[in-house]
Amino acid sequence: MRLVQIAQRAEDLQRAADFYTVLLETAPVATFDPPGLLFFDLDGVRLLLDRKAPSSVIYLHVDNVHETLERLEGLADVVSHPHVIFTHEDDALGPEGHEEWQAFIRDSEGNTVGLIAFQRP
Repeated sequence: MRLVQIAQRAEDLQRAADFYTVLLETAPVATFDPPGLLFFDLDGVRLLLDRKAPSSVIYLHVDNVHETLERLEGLADVVSHPHVIFTHEDDALGPEGHEEWQAFIRDSEGNTVGLIAFQRP
């Protein structure tokens, strides 16, 4: 079994498309309006931005949390600044010997998005 799709609430599809295009550094792959659906491809998993979906917290892997926040300056509110959660002692949840950095932002639609990067100490 594998994850196919994640849905996130988006009241304004154009505003959400603009925001997620900057965040993901890629354009949407499909829009259906009506009924109000916007899709991005996340390495084979569909991110659906939907007017009728509930809000959820999604976590996205980024190369560098600090650089991602710089790119989003003025577009996203920072909920939690970059910080190390823990260091991976094995490969169970991430690459062994790497620190897991996380930061949280609020997207254009008011949803919380977690940003995760794995970096050597």
